[in-house]
Amino acid sequence: MAAGGFVGWELDREDRRQLLARFPARYAEAVADHVTLKFGDRKAQAPTARAGEIVGEADDGDGVQAMVVRIEGTTDRPDGSTYHITWSLAPGRRAKESNDVIRETGWRPFPEPIPVRLTPRAYQR
Repeated sequence: MAAGGFVGWELDREDRRQLLARFPARYAEAVADHVTLKFGDRKAQAPTARAGEIVGEADDGDGVQAMVVRIEGTTDRPDGSTYHITWSLAPGRRAKESNDVIRETGWRPFPEPIPVRLTPRAYQR
């Protein structure tokens, strides 16, 4: 994997469509694309898990909305951050800000987890 790339999971396209209907994007750009496992590691291998659960949401009220994801029983990424899907962004905001929003403001758990299908992928950026 090239420097700057990452490994993780692509959100199933049908699940994405249904989830965006259930949880509309609050900001102009609907992202709702993937979950990152590891960023910028040339030797990182694609993960093996193929399913997860959306267990909550974070929103800073200023342009970053993210869904928190549990994979193999945890929301904790190996780097100490939280598994998530950047859901939507306002102009000028970037997907990587989801990590900061979750860390700084926390997240709101959902009453019931929502299953999602995930496809392991290595992304080049």
